[in-house]
Amino acid sequence: MPSPFAIAVLLTLLTMVLALFFTEAPTDKPHILAILSFWESGIWNNSLLVFAYQMMLILVLGHILVLSKPMNLLIVKLTNLVSNTSNAVLLVSACTMIVSFFNWGLGLIFGAIMARKVAEASQLRGFKINYPLVGASGYVGLMIWHGGISGSAPLKVAESGHLASLMTGVGDSTLIAKLPDLIPFSETVFSSFNLIIFGILLIVLPLVLYKIGKKAPFTPINLPIYKGIESEDSIFSGAEKIDHSKFFGIGFGLLILGTFFYKYSDSLLKMIITPNMLNFFMLGLALMLHQNFKSFLTAVEEAIKGATGILIQFPLYFGIMGIMRDSGMVVQIADFFVSIATPTTLPLFTFFSGGLVNIFVPSGGGQWAIQGPIVVESALKLGVPLPKAIMALAYGDQITNMLQPFWALPLLGITKLKAKDILPYTLLLMVVGTMVFLLGLLFL
Repeated sequence: MPSPFAIAVLLTLLTMVLALFFTEAPTDKPHILAILSFWESGIWNNSLLVFAYQMMLILVLGHILVLSKPMNLLIVKLTNLVSNTSNAVLLVSACTMIVSFFNWGLGLIFGAIMARKVAEASQLRGFKINYPLVGASGYVGLMIWHGGISGSAPLKVAESGHLASLMTGVGDSTLIAKLPDLIPFSETVFSSFNLIIFGILLIVLPLVLYKIGKKAPFTPINLPIYKGIESEDSIFSGAEKIDHSKFFGIGFGLLILGTFFYKYSDSLLKMIITPNMLNFFMLGLALMLHQNFKSFLTAVEEAIKGATGILIQFPLYFGIMGIMRDSGMVVQIADFFVSIATPTTLPLFTFFSGGLVNIFVPSGGGQWAIQGPIVVESALKLGVPLPKAIMALAYGDQITNMLQPFWALPLLGITKLKAKDILPYTLLLMVVGTMVFLLGLLFL
């Protein structure tokens, strides 16, 4: 496949062509110039650029957390419980899913390092495993992340005024007037239907992996010890001591966490969690766990590499949304879904379309920017509850991560596995997960 950036460029050009042929031309300027203007305005949409930075921090801060010494010690202790492929995949998958429910960046790197440590333990202690299956177990968190606390769509709709901002200039003003100011986590991530679906997956997926692990053939392993970020033992003097001081590192982390609970305690009680809240909490926690600025900044340098896709691709996704919104394509696509769907089937159509779009836009945040207005418009017209429609999109987006290997790149880099090694297992997990999500959308 071409790179995700190349796919984003091709999607941009395709959107321009579709808008040129299927939308109404303005009277005051050539159609193509109007489309280019919509595109440029979308790229530099201020609220969406803030969104991009929020998503980068969610990934980077999660990665920073897992590079801390306490997290590494936790992974090592968990790894000591492993003695064969079956209990390895059971433990790795369950732990990765729980961590990913809190933060997908944390879960992605946590699962990768845990899979690598299991392989190292097999070498040191002499038990045999199927390493690709263990690697797939460390990636399974990307199948539940968008229904978790760091999910892009649930986080953004919990922000006051986001839905109105997203739908500005889209569709019928009388429908948009029906939009709530925000949708709290109590109706999305912490709703009973989402927690039940997550609970089922937390049981079913590790058991499926456990059964496969009973029959999976052993694979040869030859890996050096993964050290993560190196600590410095040198003696420092003068102002350099600030960077290596536990007093400043832990103290500043405590200051952030204290401010967090003072400022957001009411929102937490109302189950309203926004990207800024989540990032503020993780920043304080990361400083606490790293204990000093030097270790924290070294982890930042390592973690920032994983955010390059968000940095450079998100503006292109925003440009696509700008074309679709300002040219009227959002309303046309929403009307198409309304014409073929019912209140019962719209969440299913949303799920499958979300999975398809994720193959080409491998980012939940970028997908929400493009597909969010279509989902909201369709749900309003058919009377489908917005939380259900939003979670249907989230489920569809996350399920095809098991097919689209873009977010597996950090895991593959840490484990030294290849995409073709883990894909046979992740595709099977995708089939199982699809059945759970569809049944949940129909009956819960």
